[in-house]
Amino acid sequence: MTLQIDRMDGALSVWAGDVEILRYVYEQKADPFEGPKPYLHPVRTLAGDVVTGYRPHDHRWHKGIQMTASHVSGENFWGGGSYVRDEGYVDLPNVGSMRHEEFTELWTGDDRVEVAERLGWHTQAGERWVDEIRSMTVADAGDVSWALDFRTRLTNVCGQPLDFGSPTTNGRPMAGYTGLFWRGPRAFTGGEVIAADDQGGPEMMGRPARWLAYVGRHDEVDRCSTLLFIDGPDNKAAPTHWFVRNEPFAAVNPSLAFHQEYVLGPGHTLDLRYRIVVAAAAWDRERLDWYVRTHPW
Repeated sequence: MTLQIDRMDGALSVWAGDVEILRYVYEQKADPFEGPKPYLHPVRTLAGDVVTGYRPHDHRWHKGIQMTASHVSGENFWGGGSYVRDEGYVDLPNVGSMRHEEFTELWTGDDRVEVAERLGWHTQAGERWVDEIRSMTVADAGDVSWALDFRTRLTNVCGQPLDFGSPTTNGRPMAGYTGLFWRGPRAFTGGEVIAADDQGGPEMMGRPARWLAYVGRHDEVDRCSTLLFIDGPDNKAAPTHWFVRNEPFAAVNPSLAFHQEYVLGPGHTLDLRYRIVVAAAAWDRERLDWYVRTHPW
């Protein structure tokens, strides 16, 4: 698989032959209520099928694959309303943004692309709270699939501890979403969830697992695709508890604070790594186990 990278106004595209397998939009004009931040959409299989949803009517701030944070010491880097204990979701003046600053690396080999970037997290009031160094590697994964390795280093620069939480840590049961988040296309509703150690199904909500996969069926083309999400072995927030839904929509999030807050001290850094494998086929448990076993980090 030969990869190429194109840079356009506010976005990067990675191509595998004549298929644009991902577009990384790093600058955008978005409603501040949606929590402006870089996102990956469209993301495609090598067969050209789109496996991400963008700005759905139920959650306009869901945009493909994004690094998010739903609750950070009272600030919302997710978008939309904030869950308030004993009140429910409330629209507050606390929706921040993640702003691209510069690319420090853009490298392309025959079968590999490397991207490194600096970003700043700013509250709605304009305070800079987090310095982020983000890197993404796109590579051939074999068997009509490709892999995205996503790494982020979050450094607290606000001078006080930052409490990373979620709606669940604020009182809403089984809604612990925060961190790297994938929203699937409408057609993936009702898809199959498979997880490590013979686990699976929508009951994976809030449970720990080293990896989790989502198999969806496309409209129009009579094909299936699989997204395999692998938790980094050295993640400081491990073990990952998964936010996953196949109804009423498809979504996967290896949450960094599902049941418990993660406190990041002043000047301290949180280092997270994830791998997302995008396959142009319906992988079963045996195939998923084989991939994870034979492709260690």
